[in-house]
Amino acid sequence: MSRTSKERGAKAARSVAPDASARVVVELAGLRRRLASMLYESMLLLGVLALTFMVPYLIVGGVFQVSPPGWFAWLHLFTVLGCYFVWYWRRNGQTLAMQTWRLKLVDADGRPLGLTRCWLRYALAWPSVLLFGIGLLWALVDRDHQFLHDRLGGSRLVLLPPAIKG
Repeated sequence: MSRTSKERGAKAARSVAPDASARVVVELAGLRRRLASMLYESMLLLGVLALTFMVPYLIVGGVFQVSPPGWFAWLHLFTVLGCYFVWYWRRNGQTLAMQTWRLKLVDADGRPLGLTRCWLRYALAWPSVLLFGIGLLWALVDRDHQFLHDRLGGSRLVLLPPAIKG
């Protein structure tokens, strides 16, 4: 690791205390790593959406000759993606893409997010991304380089140490 990376890592490091007797130091994930994870996640979501969105609509449309209204399709999309993200975030704090990029979602104290906070982060991420990425650009001015939906939702993406291969 270069000296610059160490200095940047030390600056981004935060002390997290799950209890008073143990202190764990974690490094906040960098912007490039988080954006790369988002790009990879979008590719994985194509499969999730094909299975849970396109296939049912093709069956309903082809067999029953019914086309659900547009608002229902958006609600279905929002719900399917929400269930995907919240389930993974509650299960172990990581989606499949986050596991690949060694990212983990925690609260400001380093603990796993609760169900309500997971849904809040998910709901806040939509306008953060869809409003011309303003919530993502927020990371350029945020003191910890966090996305706006993480700042508002009280969550953080931390970088996990590399796995020891043995």
